[in-house]
Amino acid sequence: MSSHDPQLEDPGRAGVYFVSAHELDVLAAFAFEARLLVRRIDLMGVRDRRTLLLRIAVALDFPMASGRNWEGLLDCLRDLQWLPAPGYALLLEGAGEMHAHNEPDFDTLVAVLDQAQAAWRARNVPFWAFMALRDKDIAELED
Repeated sequence: MSSHDPQLEDPGRAGVYFVSAHELDVLAAFAFEARLLVRRIDLMGVRDRRTLLLRIAVALDFPMASGRNWEGLLDCLRDLQWLPAPGYALLLEGAGEMHAHNEPDFDTLVAVLDQAQAAWRARNVPFWAFMALRDKDIAELED
């Protein structure tokens, strides 16, 4: 992902990306310029699925009736009718801490975000998830 011209309005390029924390502000500015709905989700201190799902639900104003499980998260991320926008950019701060303390739930979250992105791409709507990791986490995931 190049922060020089990420072309965030292009659904074909959208996806789940691992970035450094210092890149989030730049990406937020690019997303704003692309007229995407930007939501920051603070994952610092998240070590369990329940807290993770709650933080995402609050950041995205999920309906009260939404399930608090992986299926419910995916359903809400594929819908977002209560947040109409030409596209979406989720900035997940502190994802490296979650990766370090709960890798299975981290991996599931990545898979759910990827499935949501695929659903939006099929509708020609950009859906981005930028997960801020520590440099050592990025290196580990790239190996």
